Amino acid sequence: MEILDYLRAAVEDGASDLFIVAGGPVSYKVKGAIRNINDEKVFPQETERLLTDLYAHAKRDMRRYLESGDDDFSFAVGGLARFRVNTYRQRGSMAAVVRVVAFDIPDWRSLHIPEEVMKLSAVDHGMVLVTGTAGSGKSTTQACVIDQINRTRSCHVITLEDPIEYLHRDQRSIISQREIAIDTESYLTALRACLRQAPDVILLGEMRDHETIRTAMTAAETGHLLIATLHTSDAVNTVDRIIDSFPPVQQAQIRIQLSTVLHTVVSQQLIPARDGGMVPAFEIMHSNSAIRSLIRDSKTHQIDNAIASGSAEGMISMDQSILNLFKNGLIDRDTAISYASNPEQLKRRLG
Repeated sequence: MEILDYLRAAVEDGASDLFIVAGGPVSYKVKGAIRNINDEKVFPQETERLLTDLYAHAKRDMRRYLESGDDDFSFAVGGLARFRVNTYRQRGSMAAVVRVVAFDIPDWRSLHIPEEVMKLSAVDHGMVLVTGTAGSGKSTTQACVIDQINRTRSCHVITLEDPIEYLHRDQRSIISQREIAIDTESYLTALRACLRQAPDVILLGEMRDHETIRTAMTAAETGHLLIATLHTSDAVNTVDRIIDSFPPVQQAQIRIQLSTVLHTVVSQQLIPARDGGMVPAFEIMHSNSAIRSLIRDSKTHQIDNAIASGSAEGMISMDQSILNLFKNGLIDRDTAISYASNPEQLKRRLG
């Protein structure tokens, strides 16, 4: 089979990811389960041919991949879909994971994204963080929020992504999408430059180091809405990760700055649903006066209690979100318990 045949099969069967690894058949993930597309095993020579074809469709030079052993890029196939590709080496052979991305921004309601998350599209300044493990749907949530801004506000949105996944067409807003290593050198370089490009909203694909985090907080301080991603599991871990990325002598000042600029942390995970698909659970923390004090005073371990008592302000803990999914019949009891932050406590609440 040719690479386009595999890509088409993945799209038609509703797969989220396509796997090309030497030694076994090309496979894909459908509703959280990995399945072989056929019984035909691919070997190193075949995986090299398939990856070369991927690069040809993307019109991308393979030099970076051949030199480093890793690469990220995206491309579109007309009438089919967009694809986000990560190529890598394993056991001396070429391999790739290809994420299938729809051309159109998905409807947030069909994805079970809470209305409280979508309200973030109306925020005009401060830092909004969307966090979760790899593959938890962070990029899709961000894309839905940016799409809502595009439909409802007149502003300049700059996205810094590696690589670009969803393409936004200008509606009420102007959307400038920049891809790292193609349109700009790095996240930090692009972030510093975009402050001179009259942005109202900045989407930062990932905060990888303390210099990028510092510049992002400065952008949020100076009247911009900055939406960024971190690979953290919850609000407490997110705050600690940001502060711990700085040298100890700077952490007290960073706590004060973060408590001022942080607007919301949305943490999410995908959970197997009763129908065989996946459904997201969300923790939402808005920075009220109590949470700002906890961040300043280095009492982040008490943030969970503040979230639990902040339901009237739109906050929800991860375990409450999971409990709601169970009550709505979307997940079963054992799944709810296994994905909970505090399984024993959730078990008692389930009776």
